[in-house]
Amino acid sequence: MADWVILVDAAKDFPNADTPHKVITTRDYLARTSLFRGSRPKIINLARSFNYQSRGYYCSLLAEARGHRVIPSVETMVDLGTRQLYAQALPELDDALAKALAAAPDKAMPARLLVFFGATEDRRFDRFGRLLFDWFRCPVLEVTVEPGERPQIKRLAAVPVTKLTAAELAVFHSALHNHTRREWRSKKDRAPPRYSLAVLYDPNEAMPPSDLPTLKHFSRVAEKQGVEVEPITRRDLARLAEFDALFIRETTSIDNHTYRFARRAVQEGMPVIDDPVSMIRCTNKIYLHELMAGNGIAVPPTVILASPHDLSRAADELGFPMVLKVPDSSFSRGVKKVDTLAELQALFKEWFEDTDLLLAQAFMPTAFDWRVGVLGGKPLFVCQYMMAKKHWQILKHRADGKSDFGGHNTVPLAEAPPAVVDVGLRAAQLIGNGLYGVDIKETADGIFLVEVNDNPNIDRGIEDAAEKDQVWIELTRWFVDRLES
Repeated sequence: MADWVILVDAAKDFPNADTPHKVITTRDYLARTSLFRGSRPKIINLARSFNYQSRGYYCSLLAEARGHRVIPSVETMVDLGTRQLYAQALPELDDALAKALAAAPDKAMPARLLVFFGATEDRRFDRFGRLLFDWFRCPVLEVTVEPGERPQIKRLAAVPVTKLTAAELAVFHSALHNHTRREWRSKKDRAPPRYSLAVLYDPNEAMPPSDLPTLKHFSRVAEKQGVEVEPITRRDLARLAEFDALFIRETTSIDNHTYRFARRAVQEGMPVIDDPVSMIRCTNKIYLHELMAGNGIAVPPTVILASPHDLSRAADELGFPMVLKVPDSSFSRGVKKVDTLAELQALFKEWFEDTDLLLAQAFMPTAFDWRVGVLGGKPLFVCQYMMAKKHWQILKHRADGKSDFGGHNTVPLAEAPPAVVDVGLRAAQLIGNGLYGVDIKETADGIFLVEVNDNPNIDRGIEDAAEKDQVWIELTRWFVDRLES
């Protein structure tokens, strides 16, 4: 696990003898290039200036070159340098500020609003502070507000700790403690883990990629490999930099918080599953169809529907029944079978209100679908998912909101059909080097790729039924290998 290191221009800038963290000067950090060789410290840069080419600027610049995680990053320093660069964040921040003030209309706006690692002295601004720290990960930020009926942010600026009053310093040290405490709390009866892995999950999700008992089992396996696993939720984005890596275990979408978590992890230099590029590529079925077909991987006969004029062509080329798909959908939602041209026209009219393109594919009935789990370009598991009873998909959504699943049969990797595994590996390699679930149909006419999932289900007793804990060991190794490379 990485250690926290505090950078200051002079020892007197950080008057706190009780800190458990290593405190060094910016001069030493810049000059002693081998000081942290072989480790990955987390740097909190408290230099007096973050101006371009200042000592503080060069510390963050070289921290990134050395593979050290640093707050603030050079990108943050540059963004805070001019209003034009941070203007994109202001509408969301202004809205959060207005809500904070509206919650207590009898209280005035403080003359000086400081945000310390996302925390504030005034609890009214807790949510605003966390949002600001999410946008700009800087130890201390000062918010200057333009007064008026609806106050708006006039200026954002980094504040050196040397400019804080005694009372503000007390708040700063408390916020620093809260920001870093999980890294240095004592652990009795076992050696401290080398790395920390955040697992993003939604405790209320009906069909998560991994359920909570599975995640607890993964935690036990990972701990033996020197990795501490901690579940986090969508409210923990501001805490993400406390960890070394991120594993997303809730249904992903590029228009919700999961994409924001993945993007933030990449910005922090953290290994992440699923990464933002994989999300973008996998969540759109039209992109997948074009990518796979263009690279010689067999896919079901397909017609892209861009207007009502394309419906007759789909009927002629694909015949009935056919399958209509919304480009961005998951867990069999937004996927329906139509048996007649009238059904196709009605469903097209309904779905076309929310998307500019739809996907029509030939109906290819099979008793089961193959899924090849791929991690880092290698097979992780191979599973057969049976069709739900009296249904043409592995998952049947009922009118009461519940779902029926078909059975499953997990096949040992050594016994899986080589041709199926080959298609799975080739498809995954076109997406990236992370974790993917490649869905495949095996028919009398050949093997066809259906889709590639960027966050495939892995549940204990199902996907790991054949390879057992080796599945979880390989997942842990994937993160460790990237942290140590």
